Amino acid sequence: MQLNDYQQGAARTRNPALSDRDRLLDAASGLAEESGEVLGLVRKHLMQGKPLERPRLVHELGDVLWCLAAVANDAGITLAEVADANLAKLRERHPAGFTRSS
Repeated sequence: MQLNDYQQGAARTRNPALSDRDRLLDAASGLAEESGEVLGLVRKHLMQGKPLERPRLVHELGDVLWCLAAVANDAGITLAEVADANLAKLRERHPAGFTRSS
């Protein structure tokens, strides 16, 4: 699936009763909330020795993606733009890629 196709599909599930302002706030706050859910799963796995709940992680990452797509959509930005800009930043920051030093 292409990022922009996902973004368009996800936009169909936005709450039309909310104003533009409230939709943006809902999506941005949801991004923080859902990211916290991901963090909680990873923390429990790494700090408490619990098994990493892969299906639940996939679910929560999907919620993060939905919120990210919604924020971008409300700001008139495509997910492809976000991904392209991020890769350009990473190439500039790490032109040889990331390597571990010994």
